[in-house]
Amino acid sequence: MRKTWIVPLIVIVVLLLLAVPSSAVRFGEPDGEAHPYVGLLVFDVGGRPAWRCSGTLLSPTVMLTAGHCTYGAEAGRVWFEADVESGIPGNGYPFGGGTSIEFAEIHTHPLYNDAAFYLNDAGIVILSQPVYRDTYGTLAEIGLLDVLATRRGLQDRTFTVVGYGLQSVKPTLQADRVRYRGTVQLVDVNGTAGIPAGTSATFTNNPGKGNGSGGTCFGDSGGPIFYQDSNVIGAITSYGLNANCAGTGGGYRVDTADDQEWILSFLD
Repeated sequence: MRKTWIVPLIVIVVLLLLAVPSSAVRFGEPDGEAHPYVGLLVFDVGGRPAWRCSGTLLSPTVMLTAGHCTYGAEAGRVWFEADVESGIPGNGYPFGGGTSIEFAEIHTHPLYNDAAFYLNDAGIVILSQPVYRDTYGTLAEIGLLDVLATRRGLQDRTFTVVGYGLQSVKPTLQADRVRYRGTVQLVDVNGTAGIPAGTSATFTNNPGKGNGSGGTCFGDSGGPIFYQDSNVIGAITSYGLNANCAGTGGGYRVDTADDQEWILSFLD
């Protein structure tokens, strides 16, 4: 029996400080200014940058990300440039200053358990100053993914993933720190690899050696999975099923009543 590994799609910041090849597999395409309310988040432990994730503004000061990104973090900051890489070191990445905005508060889902992160994998950060955009992310209607999964052939099951994750792990490592987007399809909501139904959904993950429609990889954790080409968030990027970002990817569902009650409590 082949063992399936459930891998949180988080990147240790030290890894991202290494030089990497410029030619490699691309997951999707550069996002440009299509989603200026999606940012690159760096979290601190022990007073130093420890890991990075992606996240979405729900309001000028409230960002949605993954619980395994916020858990254990003491502080952090976010950048909203489409290309953070080209602004280093002037933008302050990853230590702060420059164009970064510090977190005022960090919150992890109250039922989060790091040993089973995928069960309640939601986190919220509150920014120390507002970021104004014409549009923000919004939560999907409750049960959207269930409707799409059960009415096969009758619904458009296309989603758009957005994040600052790696573009490739093998054969070469590519970590551009650039906001990318890709088009994926909802596969199932019935659980996988021991994850029960109702908490997560699986999506196609097809980098296609540069010719595929896209997918998620390390660093995309917490990034939005938008329904079709809208700003409606059905899930947030949570995990992969292997260390090479191949096969299906997992999103933590935010179209559930209990999660929306907790998330929306920060927007009151």
